[in-house]
Amino acid sequence: MAERGAEGPESQAAPGSVPEQAAEQEQAQAPDREQVSLDEERKRRFERRKAVYRHARVLARPGAFGTLRERLALLESAGEWYDLDERSDIYGNGVVAALEEKVAALLGTEDAAFFPTGTMAQQVALRCWAGRTGDPTVALHALAHPEVHERGAFTLVSGLRPVRVTGEPRLPTAAEIRAFEEPFGTLMLELPLRDAGFVLPSWSELTEVVEAARERDAVVHFDGARLWETTEHFGRPLAEIAGLADSVYVSFYKSLDGFGGAALAGPRTLIEQSRAWRHRYGGQVFQQFPTALSALAGLERELPRLPDYVRQARVVARALSGGFAAAGLPWTRVHPQVPHTNEFQVWLPFDADVVAEAAVRTAEETGTLLFANAWDAKAPGIAFTEVYVRAAGLEWSAGDVRAAVADFTARLP
Repeated sequence: MAERGAEGPESQAAPGSVPEQAAEQEQAQAPDREQVSLDEERKRRFERRKAVYRHARVLARPGAFGTLRERLALLESAGEWYDLDERSDIYGNGVVAALEEKVAALLGTEDAAFFPTGTMAQQVALRCWAGRTGDPTVALHALAHPEVHERGAFTLVSGLRPVRVTGEPRLPTAAEIRAFEEPFGTLMLELPLRDAGFVLPSWSELTEVVEAARERDAVVHFDGARLWETTEHFGRPLAEIAGLADSVYVSFYKSLDGFGGAALAGPRTLIEQSRAWRHRYGGQVFQQFPTALSALAGLERELPRLPDYVRQARVVARALSGGFAAAGLPWTRVHPQVPHTNEFQVWLPFDADVVAEAAVRTAEETGTLLFANAWDAKAPGIAFTEVYVRAAGLEWSAGDVRAAVADFTARLP
């Protein structure tokens, strides 16, 4: 982790330091600042954020934002958990098959299949279930990943028919499942629901929803891209959580910092069928050992630490709320107030460009990038961002967070 910079805006920057370089860049851009478009301003700010991120103190430093050299370093110790003298994989054997076996054991399922992407894995799973149930209708949340981020692939590529159970910023309830006005073959639950704030139901609520779906003769599929993060909230091991569903998808990069890839886990007959469809969808890749090894690395290194990240996220969230209150902002929202995972949202009563500029400028001047992700406008004068807490965040105390909030809010209008 980079050393922390000066604590406040009045601190003096050392010659050649990040703050001094940022100030020089600001002066160089000043003459034409009024003449550039808003899009250009945002592009410049994005580049500034990327530049300062490399050296700033942050709450999380996902490997995906690292250099190629840093990413390749992930595999330097691969021999500690896999025999590198074994022949490389070809079309899914070797290390890929070993990864599949490990995932199935962790999730308590009969089998698991590796996929190059989660989008492919879930389409294949739900296509297989549609064939088995005779119903291509998939009940899901309006904010579910396939509805928001996949360009209608369920319908356009796989012939599925998604129907929205609810649009509320929470998971569907058992009452909503029982009262839904049309039949469906599969209920898909995203755990956690990222676009609602990485939220989860309680364990009793989740079991009731699954029971309600089964009462309607529907199968249950978990979009568990971040399922690895849920054990602390549910107070249950992964196998017990996954055991509620008929099939589960997990990602190897969202929580585990792998190079990419996903797995579909479930009954052996379903997974065997999914491998055939994986081939048809173009997912039968010749060699995948770098991604498979990085996934194994994530299971060895990151998975055991995720509960610590979740607990620290709760410390950070509480300190953020206290810091905003001390700053006298008219209103703020940390959502969920007690995070369900190691990720959560922060909402502030400002234009998105205003808070984005304050976040970057604070980092340039103090060396601390409290909000490392983009800010998005949800309504006029209201912006939100996502906060991730990982290994880098474990070194922050509540006092560190409150001090960073004070530096940030001092740069708001």
